[in-house]
Amino acid sequence: MRRALIAVLLLAGLALPQLAKAGAITFSTALPVAEGQGVLRLQLIGVRAGDDPTPLDRELRVNALGVVVAYGVTSKWTLFAAVPVRDLRLDLDTPVGRVARSASGLGDLRLLARYTVLQRDEPGKTLRLAPFVGFEAPTGADDRGDDLGLLPLPVQPGSGSWDAVAGISLTRQTLGWEADASVAYTLAGSGDWFDLGDEARLDLSYQHRIAPRKLGSGVPAFLYAVLESNLVWRGRTVIGGIENPASGGTTWFLSPGLQYVTRRLVIEGVVQIPVVQNLGPGALEMNWVARLGVRIYL
Repeated sequence: MRRALIAVLLLAGLALPQLAKAGAITFSTALPVAEGQGVLRLQLIGVRAGDDPTPLDRELRVNALGVVVAYGVTSKWTLFAAVPVRDLRLDLDTPVGRVARSASGLGDLRLLARYTVLQRDEPGKTLRLAPFVGFEAPTGADDRGDDLGLLPLPVQPGSGSWDAVAGISLTRQTLGWEADASVAYTLAGSGDWFDLGDEARLDLSYQHRIAPRKLGSGVPAFLYAVLESNLVWRGRTVIGGIENPASGGTTWFLSPGLQYVTRRLVIEGVVQIPVVQNLGPGALEMNWVARLGVRIYL
């Protein structure tokens, strides 16, 4: 009887706008958002890439603040807006010595609309299936330069192109764990002087409650262990109408993390570790990506 009562109370709590929930860390398309609820996600993101197979000995450093805002318009419709603020630096060897080329600023704005086509609620668990569609606007600069001329692509804050985005997300949530999946495809448009290439990605996330192990009355804070998988394919970049062979390819990340969930606040962190990188010849390989952030339910 006591277990049944706890399950009913927690199931009711899952539907309350003021109660934060677990969720994927490396992607936002599957985030749970109730009707009339706003969600603000802020993440500090660090990227390091330095395994350069060329004599340039390139090393790329990216520090960014990722901002995601979501709002539940109805019980089925959710709107998302996401934009990064980036600080980029590329160190490389040149005939005149080692140089650092850098830029910072606002990245491209992504707007999505998600519609829940299936939601099946049972005592202590729920299942949601929701396709999404949207676009990415070229709000970031793509023509930054320095004393050496126009900056290379990895140091440009934006893409200069209008891109179309479509995909679908799936969530299975219980009292003890949650699993999320998202499949998305980005159709890249033509930029001012370069085209980044299309992108396809498959993101998976599993969150398991590790504390408290036994549920009690009320709504305590929860600690979740998180394991995510991020499979990303990108087409080759085209510069001035010429395809760059040292671009594009497939990268697979395994991403362990932790998530601390309270009534209105989620504190989360994850490290994305590349386990497979099948890239174009001469492409710069990724070392790691780290994310540390908060998610606030308004």
